[in-house]
Amino acid sequence: MAEIQGTYDKRFTAVADTLAEILDRDDVGASAAVFVAGEPVVDIWGGHADAARTTPWEHDTITTVMSTTKPMTALCALLLADRGDLDLDAPVAAYWPEFAAAGKDGVLVRHLLSHTAGLADWPGTMTVDELYDWQAATARLAAAPPQWEPGTACGYHSMTFGFLVGEVVRRVTGRSLGRFFAEEIAGPLGADFHIGLPAEHDGRVASLVPPPGLTDEFSSASAAPAADPGDGEQAGETARGGVRIKDAGTAAWRRAEIPAANGIGNARSVALVQNVLGNGGVAQGVRLLSEAGCEPAWRPEFSGEDRVLGIASTYSTGFGVFGTTFGWGGWGGSMVMTDPKAHMTVAYVMNRMLDPRTQNDGRGLSLVMSAYDGLR
Repeated sequence: MAEIQGTYDKRFTAVADTLAEILDRDDVGASAAVFVAGEPVVDIWGGHADAARTTPWEHDTITTVMSTTKPMTALCALLLADRGDLDLDAPVAAYWPEFAAAGKDGVLVRHLLSHTAGLADWPGTMTVDELYDWQAATARLAAAPPQWEPGTACGYHSMTFGFLVGEVVRRVTGRSLGRFFAEEIAGPLGADFHIGLPAEHDGRVASLVPPPGLTDEFSSASAAPAADPGDGEQAGETARGGVRIKDAGTAAWRRAEIPAANGIGNARSVALVQNVLGNGGVAQGVRLLSEAGCEPAWRPEFSGEDRVLGIASTYSTGFGVFGTTFGWGGWGGSMVMTDPKAHMTVAYVMNRMLDPRTQNDGRGLSLVMSAYDGLR
């Protein structure tokens, strides 16, 4: 059985056993964490940071978590709303006047956060290099017409979510999303999570590993339910804003701020930050927002068939809602889940991607179920 490093409360031994099984079966390297009532009860890791299995996954190893970045971005907006600096019911154009173009004057801030704004993608195609140009990417969204009447339907805003919410944060605060997150959330909590990674941390980054049988040309666009399997293999270009594994291994990716997808951290940092929302606004003695300010994270905002994913979905103001829990996962397998009644957050971050077209990825869910065993 794979060797597990780190610490865990003996009640949560099942979580460590589950991570060991996952490492034996599917993973190259991974970390898992559980926070309850703002404090860590599981902080473990194992395996390797590289596909060749020559570099151990260490205490401070970090990696790209893809769409598990979205809960971090959403928290920035909820923090501003709780402070009274951002009105979730206000038109986006109240903060970003250019956004009113093409009939979007009625789009509300909460529509951006709940994937109901009708801007699931940019018109035409976007290359990965174009995602690195914040001003150009947001200008294209400001000029674009909605793809449906905002607020009437949901459709997963895979890449646009981060630019839309991030630009509102920038207009309100004068700071980029990544800088705001670093100064107002990661810094106070001491969380090792980054949206725009400084170069001095590059040596700690675990490289993403393609799914079995695939190469680093594997693309998020080709893995998406509505995409043709070959769409994402052409020079990183896709109308759905997809990226390849090889793109995420570049310095340009790490330095950019793509607040829907290029957050870099580990399970400890993800669980620490998100448990703030599951613990009345406090984690490890640091209060970031009020108890009332946490409620939009799990209060359903819209339920219906997702026009992009093609499945029944429930979104809150920034999160997916799953029964009495909320959270989200990233392309390839990372995830975070918070149960506000139990004050528990479970996070899983790994470098071995799995392909949802051909592989059933139950890694994160198995860790969540093991964490509930500990609670019982």
